[in-house]
Amino acid sequence: MPAKRTAWERIKYPKLLLLFLTFVVAYILFREWEAVPYHEFLLAYWYLGAFLGGLFFVYGFTAAPATVLLLFLGRDNNLFFIGIIAGLGALVGDLVIFKFIQHSFADEIEHIWQWKIWLWFTALTNRAPEGLRKYVLLVFAGFIIASPLPDEIGVSLLAASRGISIESFAVLSFALNTIGIFLILMLGAGL
Repeated sequence: MPAKRTAWERIKYPKLLLLFLTFVVAYILFREWEAVPYHEFLLAYWYLGAFLGGLFFVYGFTAAPATVLLLFLGRDNNLFFIGIIAGLGALVGDLVIFKFIQHSFADEIEHIWQWKIWLWFTALTNRAPEGLRKYVLLVFAGFIIASPLPDEIGVSLLAASRGISIESFAVLSFALNTIGIFLILMLGAGL
């Protein structure tokens, strides 16, 4: 007789469900910012808040709350300094992902790669010349890294390509994350 599975084990994509729940938490944080513990501390020590916001910006489960933090920091502080400091935090986070990619979303990403859309995309890019395929992969991964989407996916694409050194990855990660963070900060400044 098979072992009885818990409700959590019956969920097909539990990590993606948790990711969705972090968006709900981020929405609540955005609506109730004044009630968030430590919000005064993070605003007073904005440079620490910016680094932590950047660090957590890259992880799937913390990207949404980190984006909310960066939105609020962008209201009253120097966008340039916050962007650079948050970009450094994001670089540290991405380097951790790059080094430990096997221990992150790998199992669920492997399932997602079997979705029809990805199989179609793979078949389409396999028909393209090798050089073009590499640039399509870089653009797609770069878009994911620059956005508040989980960097695990973009970093996985780059780490799997084997054609990128850690130094090139670091420069690319810092540049793309900093651009994405600057866009969020400019949005936050306009709120």
